[in-house]
Amino acid sequence: MTNIPDNEPLSLRSGDTWKWTRTLADYSAPTWVLKYRFKNATSYFEITAAASGSDHAVTITAATTATYAAGTYTWMAWVEGGSSEKYTVDTGTLTVDPDYRSSTAAYDGRSHARKMLDAIESWIENHDPAVAEYEIAGRRMKYIPIPELIAMRSRYKTEVQSEDNAAAIAKGEGLGRKIQFRV
Repeated sequence: MTNIPDNEPLSLRSGDTWKWTRTLADYSAPTWVLKYRFKNATSYFEITAAASGSDHAVTITAATTATYAAGTYTWMAWVEGGSSEKYTVDTGTLTVDPDYRSSTAAYDGRSHARKMLDAIESWIENHDPAVAEYEIAGRRMKYIPIPELIAMRSRYKTEVQSEDNAAAIAKGEGLGRKIQFRV
């Protein structure tokens, strides 16, 4: 049995069933109806919660979420009730991850930082650092200077490490760091 969160998740997968519950003491169901609108640059979708006692229960079928495009969405939650009253109760962001079950197309799930780090390291490993530029048939090619490339690699390594740390914390794993103190 899956635990049902008592707030909006930070990420969900397209093609999965989505569930969460919200308790809003000042706007309890069924007097108030909780609604959500999720938007990004290319699409949007709306969700209406159902009453579950005095709580608001969200359940979205896998067939419905399969139609949601992967990406990061900004959302707003509001309640409606009374004589056409509406009140915003929360806002946030949600990442909709792609449904790998629905497509056989290739997908590169690496972050921008990881892609850049991999590209920089590949370039460093596969090019002669002594060649800074060359010309063939009147076309000139100039490479990024090695010190700049190494600085970029350092910056992207830091970003990738931060992503890895955040993922480990989200999974409840430690970071492998020692905390020392005196009594």
